[in-house]
Amino acid sequence: MPFRLPYAWRMLDVRVLRDTPDVVRASQAARSEDVTLVDRAIAADAERRAAALTFDTARAEQKDLGKAIGPLQGKVKSGKATDAEAAELDELMQRATLLADTVTKAEQAQREADAKFSSLLSHIPNLVHPAAPIGGEEDFVTVETIGNIRDFAAEGVTVRDHLELGTLHKAIDVERGAKVSGSRFYYLTGVGAELEFALVNHALAMARAQGFTPVVPPTLVREEAMEGTGFLGQAAENVYHLKDDEMYLVGTAEVPLAAYHMDEILDPNSLPLRYAGFSPCFRREAGSHGKDTRGIIRVHWFDKVEMFSFTRVEDAEAEHERFLQWEKDFFTSLEIPFRVIDTATGDLGLSAARKFDIEAWIPSQGTFREVTSTSNCTDFQARRLRIRTRDNSGATTPVATINGTLVAVPRAIVALLENHQQSDGSVRVPAALQPWLHGRTLLEPVQ
Repeated sequence: MPFRLPYAWRMLDVRVLRDTPDVVRASQAARSEDVTLVDRAIAADAERRAAALTFDTARAEQKDLGKAIGPLQGKVKSGKATDAEAAELDELMQRATLLADTVTKAEQAQREADAKFSSLLSHIPNLVHPAAPIGGEEDFVTVETIGNIRDFAAEGVTVRDHLELGTLHKAIDVERGAKVSGSRFYYLTGVGAELEFALVNHALAMARAQGFTPVVPPTLVREEAMEGTGFLGQAAENVYHLKDDEMYLVGTAEVPLAAYHMDEILDPNSLPLRYAGFSPCFRREAGSHGKDTRGIIRVHWFDKVEMFSFTRVEDAEAEHERFLQWEKDFFTSLEIPFRVIDTATGDLGLSAARKFDIEAWIPSQGTFREVTSTSNCTDFQARRLRIRTRDNSGATTPVATINGTLVAVPRAIVALLENHQQSDGSVRVPAALQPWLHGRTLLEPVQ
């Protein structure tokens, strides 16, 4: 049985840390993360609880002193106090002065202990799903392969890569993209721009058919939204930060969609709440120097359609399976061969308990490359963003969040152009996209 997170109100449930630390240690080890962080967090939790007890004890004593001082002050002011009562008041006032300093220091110590614990806890990722394969980036498990890979040599077709095809069709312009914005930027022109709109419209139509509400979210967000979704942890180096405005450019619509219901209690009868967000996405691609520098596979900006769902924790795994199926349906409709992989624990993002990737076949590279993914974040993001619902007893409880990319435009265009290319450089249009391209069945090179 999958491990179920109990309900509490910090990033990772504090009770999981206290009651089953070995589970958290095992998850950290599976991710190749710092296992000692768990013990440091446990120690910090003990410190903050001790600090809270010290403060509460001092504060309670202060209140008791206040109750004793009040009546005596009244007697002294009215001139009805005896000498003994006046002396007692002086003694109590001196104790109150000393205690006030003690309370102030205890309160500060409690704040510092809370901050230390929260900082440590915020760096512990979500617990990995017990079925996720253990290991690093190359230790994924192939779940299935769908579609037939063309034998271009048997057809007498010399494979062109997407940039050659994009140039033939005047669809992709990386030279002017670099001139205007620098490396890893591009223009989509002519049929390239039309392909983007066709893919986006096709994706949104499929999403609407599954009950998703289309959303165009903001792509500049505050720190709380970025931190709450887990993107200022291990992924921080790839985030664009506008320091003067204290805003962040999102790398995925997952961020503003997750934060949409921040600090809200959702009607349980409304779940699952499904949103399909279209947005530009911005990524610094730090640490990827020299990788995929040709064309538009790995770029700093791209558009995509992102699915997002708020659901009950007990329904999260089933919803995750649905997301994967919808992604498979989308790429099947594009008639592109692909495989589904179960991502290994060491390659999971901070918030994900489990992630499936869809990797499309890229003929010019002779390999599969990631085009979409879907993650089950259980209640990890919801805790950080304080998004709740009510259980059958009426008590508040966190929801679970599921995210999945339906289409990331540049990589979908890469897969489309390369898999459907013909010997003369033309590109066949799959039937599903033809209504969005004015009925065209073939894209011809531009003379």
